[in-house]
Amino acid sequence: MNEAAPRTAPSSASPQAGTEPRTVVIAEDEVLIRMDLAEMLADEGYEVVGQAGDGQQAIALAEQHRPDLVIVDVKMPVLDGIAAAEAIAKQRIAPVIVLTAFSQRELVDRAAEAGAMAYLVKPFTQSDLVPTIELAVRRFADQSRVEKELEGLLDKLETRKVLDRAKGVLQEQLTLSEPEAFRWIQKTAMDLRLSMKQVAEGVIEHGAGLRG
Repeated sequence: MNEAAPRTAPSSASPQAGTEPRTVVIAEDEVLIRMDLAEMLADEGYEVVGQAGDGQQAIALAEQHRPDLVIVDVKMPVLDGIAAAEAIAKQRIAPVIVLTAFSQRELVDRAAEAGAMAYLVKPFTQSDLVPTIELAVRRFADQSRVEKELEGLLDKLETRKVLDRAKGVLQEQLTLSEPEAFRWIQKTAMDLRLSMKQVAEGVIEHGAGLRG
């Protein structure tokens, strides 16, 4: 059992006064370490909304509470922390920090591949914890932003392909020029209060008779 880490003064990186505290789920099978971690987080203004003793329970609590952060120990019964981190990361619930008493590079690499945003080697202090949380939250936000941008680009590309196909249908069926076919789709989208992609998909499936 690791000795309790010494208390430090709350860090300036913790949630600011007057704001909603960030919610955290923690999973650690050693009760004393889990209690100490919960106390550190509370000292820094974080709200621990769930505590688990195994990886399976950690996933269930993360799904139930949808916290802002999940902290899991790498070695736990039922399901280990890396497997739990992977399941939580796949659902994009929250950034995950992995705790480990081992400094082997293999575990660090496995945690990163599983989707963990950061890791801490035990024993750690309160001053170690807060910067790691901020790093994990920032990395998760950056990753989410990039993924959203990529989804937007892919959606734009797919929309363009659908619009081009629909314009071809309209040009053939209504003897329209390409600009006229585009305006037809645009006006129909406004009239029916649909997106242009939805109208284009309707044209591809039903032809110009979409408007009745």
